[in-house]
Amino acid sequence: MELLIIIIVLSLIFDYINGFHDAANSIATIVSTRVLTPFQAVLWAAFFNFLAFFIAKYIIGGFGIANTVSKTVVEQYITLPVILSGVIAAIIWNLITWWKGIPSSSSHTLIGGFAGAAIAAYGFEAIQLNIILKIVAFIFLAPLIGMVIAFGFTLLVLHLARHAHPHTAEVWFKRLQLVSSAMFSVGHGLNDSQKVMGIIAAAMIAAHSMGLGTGVNDVADLPDWVAFSCFTAISLGTMSGGWKIVKTMGTKITKVTPLEGVIAETAGAFTLYITEMLKIPVSTTHTITGAIIGVGATKRLSAVRWGVTKSLMTAWILTIPVSGLLAACVYLVFSLLGI
Repeated sequence: MELLIIIIVLSLIFDYINGFHDAANSIATIVSTRVLTPFQAVLWAAFFNFLAFFIAKYIIGGFGIANTVSKTVVEQYITLPVILSGVIAAIIWNLITWWKGIPSSSSHTLIGGFAGAAIAAYGFEAIQLNIILKIVAFIFLAPLIGMVIAFGFTLLVLHLARHAHPHTAEVWFKRLQLVSSAMFSVGHGLNDSQKVMGIIAAAMIAAHSMGLGTGVNDVADLPDWVAFSCFTAISLGTMSGGWKIVKTMGTKITKVTPLEGVIAETAGAFTLYITEMLKIPVSTTHTITGAIIGVGATKRLSAVRWGVTKSLMTAWILTIPVSGLLAACVYLVFSLLGI
């Protein structure tokens, strides 16, 4: 039981770190266009992160992404040491990338850690390869979808607003950024909180199979406090901010105006809502980055700083294998210690 409690606590700590690590995703453009101050922006984003809990529970009526994450590893190979190793590795990689200002994916860090520990323990037969390949595919598809939607939205809005007075248009788009940022923050809360729910669900299922009597055989059996805690933790993390990554996302990829901020956030939100319906965990980082690139590309391809984008892509591709390797090392250390 002690190991289960440690896993739940560390998972919520990871969720908190995820909040300040990925805070930049929903507030970078609203800060860089000076619609809100950094402090106002994180409060705004945190509120809508938390609102996502009620949307998931009472409007969507379930936590499909959590279910997908909990099935990353074949059930018979899910043990508490495997899960603990994955969570610790995910925390380490998230803190490293946050410290370096690299907007990597918290989602893929967690999934890579979970899978890597299971492989170290039982070999490749322990993982659900079809689920992992689907998640890996969206490393590329999520930013591509965001980019295409943003590109199309930009052209449409520019056409509709072609006769508007520039000053009037800017005032309106600054106001609309509040709406688009809120939409994206809801998507962030829906997507990322459920990943931690999936890990806690896997731990409680494993504990139940060991006779600890958690009463959880599936994500649907999770008590309400689990979802509530996950959405609360990510909201508190968002309130803590993540200014290094805000700078990368808000200024280094391309210069973003209020109009472009609205479109990037709206396109990112639409992408997250689509993947929520598909029950596929994706990276909010990848999604908003693709949307920002799509916005910048409508001006001219040279408006996008492709050198920065290339560095981001390298970090994204490395996240799953690196976190998996870290988790494997942590698991081997635990094995030597008899945990």
